[in-house]
Amino acid sequence: MASAARRICGPEEVAADVRRVAEGVLRRGEARDLALVGIRTRGDVLAVRLRDAIRAAGGPEAPVGSLDITLYRDDLATSHAVPVVRGTEVRFDVTGRRLLLVDDVLYTGRTVRAALTELADLGRPRRIELAVLVDRGERELPIAADHVGREVRAGAGEEVAVLLREVDGRDEIVVRPVPGREPR
Repeated sequence: MASAARRICGPEEVAADVRRVAEGVLRRGEARDLALVGIRTRGDVLAVRLRDAIRAAGGPEAPVGSLDITLYRDDLATSHAVPVVRGTEVRFDVTGRRLLLVDDVLYTGRTVRAALTELADLGRPRRIELAVLVDRGERELPIAADHVGREVRAGAGEEVAVLLREVDGRDEIVVRPVPGREPR
């Protein structure tokens, strides 16, 4: 029997997590050449929010782009679904910049690996930092976030979902069962 979703936090906490990440980005280093690149579908929304929070905390106006990693995924050949490509939009030169790669949830590390491969095709940044709203742990690849809004643990058969008003109509973080997978 599947369990219901557990609400971890709501809009106020999501906003506070975004501010905390933005402040960490500013503390970490020079923001003059900063640019943000979000991984579609929610990382790109978070990148815009982070840019605004960085500016509100006294940082510069930084350009924002979005990556569609669909064709860079390592499971593309084994997937039976037809890939939906939304397109990458990075309208600035990444070479020599401090890039903030943004995603909603860091779990296995495979999404980030695909994003790093795609970024390498766009140029050679001076530095790439990873910012995530949620780190759920349990990596399959040796990837760690530089900036984390919060840590959330979930069991096998569960997913951590970041819901954002621009995509989902509301801001919250929930842990919910993955359809077709029994939690352990």
